[in-house]
Amino acid sequence: MSQAKVDYKKEQKKNMKKTVRNRKIRNIVTTLVLVLVAAGMLGWLGYSGYNSYQASKEEEPKESLAVNLDSISDYLSGLTSEEE
Repeated sequence: MSQAKVDYKKEQKKNMKKTVRNRKIRNIVTTLVLVLVAAGMLGWLGYSGYNSYQASKEEEPKESLAVNLDSISDYLSGLTSEEE
């Protein structure tokens, strides 16, 4: 091995604790950011879903249709009087 490589390896060995510490910190920060992004997305999804649900509940009631059942009741009363 050349002297430059030996010096480089010694320098790496000397800075190993710093390198490992920086790697751990970077991993923790990355995990924290991903958790915050996921929590934000879930919160947004829940909030928009709740707003959609509330908006559908507050809509105007459906139209009701009035049906005249007089002819049916006359027919049914006619049937019962004939049976007696």
